[in-house]
Amino acid sequence: MFETQLDPEKAVLVGVINQQQDEDKVKEYLDELEFLADTAGAVTLKTFTQKLTTTHPRTFVGEGKLKEIAEYAKEQEADVVIFDDELTPTQLRNIEKEIGCKILDRTNLILDIFARRAQTSHARVQVELAQLQYLLPRLTGMWTHLERQRGGIGLRGPGETEIETDRRVIRDKIAKLKEQLVKIDKQMATQRKSRGEMVRVSLVGYTNVGKSTIMNLLSKSEVFAENKLFATLDTTVRKVVIGNLPFLLSDTVGFIRKLPHQLVESFKSTLDEVREADILLHVVDISHPSFEDQLEVVVNTLNELKVADKPTYLIFNKIDAYSWIEKEEDDLTPSTVENVSLDELRRTWLARNNESCIFISAKERQNIDELRETIYARVREIHAVRYPYDNFLY
Repeated sequence: MFETQLDPEKAVLVGVINQQQDEDKVKEYLDELEFLADTAGAVTLKTFTQKLTTTHPRTFVGEGKLKEIAEYAKEQEADVVIFDDELTPTQLRNIEKEIGCKILDRTNLILDIFARRAQTSHARVQVELAQLQYLLPRLTGMWTHLERQRGGIGLRGPGETEIETDRRVIRDKIAKLKEQLVKIDKQMATQRKSRGEMVRVSLVGYTNVGKSTIMNLLSKSEVFAENKLFATLDTTVRKVVIGNLPFLLSDTVGFIRKLPHQLVESFKSTLDEVREADILLHVVDISHPSFEDQLEVVVNTLNELKVADKPTYLIFNKIDAYSWIEKEEDDLTPSTVENVSLDELRRTWLARNNESCIFISAKERQNIDELRETIYARVREIHAVRYPYDNFLY
């Protein structure tokens, strides 16, 4: 048997500049959308943007811009056009008619990536539930081919019946998946109880910031890690011993801007490890140009989960790739990129504004000892309160 490597799909990306997101913000979002497309196996040909007060209710972008996108997609034989915001069923139907190729929005793209990444039965159930909840209100568009048949009389009835049948099947499937999740959640809750009262530390953060790499360093295990978005979907829990002190370390699914509501709801059980953690390690990719925005997204999500009051340490990762631009006083002199040392980072506003922060490079194993010592000290404090008779051990 010979394995055939499929050619990557050719994608066109579309974003809208408005009062909620300016041009710079949209560029960041589209860069992230391109990374999402790459993770899903597509290569981006071009990105289109348009300034609008509000998105067009029928076509998302203006009709002129939509024609421009359609012409480019046809000329370049694009396989898919991806919009950076969620499309309504009406917008999706109208855009498909105009462009004539596969249309996705950010939500659909993320759901596709999650479906590819899901390895365990728990993750598969969560993703399938989210997909069906996304699909349900968009079923009508799947039956528009009936309207284009000659006359249409006598065909609309069966078409409507078919749609209602599909809706009923999907609603029944959603109900069954929710029942499955309840059972799985109970099993996972039992597993968490069986671990006893060991101190729990949870890694949280934006997607692709290096959580799994840190997990591998601390637990000396091989958790899957790669430079792709959502490499980790299932929560991984490992027993870690630093010095003579054991504790549980969990690696959770990464967060992202504009995370689909369906996924947030479906993956609530996965985030129970975060809710039940004693300590949170909030990992931030300091080398990312928008790391402050990513940090804010995670903080907001933690607030939604009502865990913002837990002891939290900011772990600024990837310092080996972090640099700043030095600009000479003479504007004619070219700017130079300067790497930043660990001592310099400790004197920056990041350190001043965040008392509980550590600068590391998990990839290059820089300053990992300080990370271990910090975790050990905090775990020991909690352990001493929980098990006062064990204090003589430490």
